[in-house]
Parts: sequence; C-alpha cells; structure tokens
Amino acid sequence: MKAREAILEQWIAETLASYPSATVAFIAGEKDPFRNPVGETVRRSLAVLLEQLYGAMEPADIARALDDIVRLRAVQDLAPSDAVGFVFLLKPILRRFAPGEDLLSLNQRIDALALLAFEKYMHCREQVAEIRVKEGRRAAGLRRATG
Repeated sequence: MKAREAILEQWIAETLASYPSATVAFIAGEKDPFRNPVGETVRRSLAVLLEQLYGAMEPADIARALDDIVRLRAVQDLAPSDAVGFVFLLKPILRRFAPGEDLLSLNQRIDALALLAFEKYMHCREQVAEIRVKEGRRAAGLRRATG
C-alpha cells in the first residue's frame, strides 16, 4: 500500500472511531453507500481533503468536501471539538506514515483546513438553531390555534 493510501485509511479509521462505540463497527464495516451514508460521506470527503492537502488546495473542492462531512457531524451528538477534530487527527498520522514529507508545510495546510471546518461547523449550527426556533414558533402557533 502506498503511503498516501495508508494515511487515508488510517485517517478514515480514526475519524470513524470518534463515533459512539455502538455504531463504529457498522459505520466502519458497511461499504454500501445507501445503507451507510455516514461512512460513505466520511470516506469520500477525507479522500478529497487529503488529495487537496497534497495538491493545489482548490477552495471549491475543499469547501464541498468539508461541507459534506461537517454538515453531517454538526447535526450529530458530537462536541464541537469532536465535530471538527477529525482534521487534526491527520497530524500524528502524517508523522507516522510520511516522515520524509515537508511536515511544516502540511501542518500549516491542516491548520487552514481546520479553520475552514470550524467556520462551516458554526454556520451549520446557526442553521440548526434557526430551524429549532422556527419549529418552536410553528408549534406554539399550532397550540394557540387548536387550544
């Protein structure tokens, strides 16, 4: 297995391990994207992010990949640090699997990805809060209308 493939597989495994232990086996093991959209999203998004980390850092590609994974993690029962912490999991993996790489440059790129992930996370959480407020108002209006 090439170094980047090993890095990606380890990053996926560690990211999936951040989910509750009762669901990790299913998310990590089920390869059918229709039965396991969470696992599919994580695998696809991390592959794009790793490719961009080593490549041109195309803003549109990074934004799509981060949006997919962060949107998913923003609505799950994860602490904010866990929701975006998957980005930082890559640093020790790179030290272990790619010691000859320019780790300083890669770490700076990882930090940039983490900041973008946090911005996306906050935006998603704001959207969730707005939806909850609207739903609360709608439910209150229904209670008044029927009560």
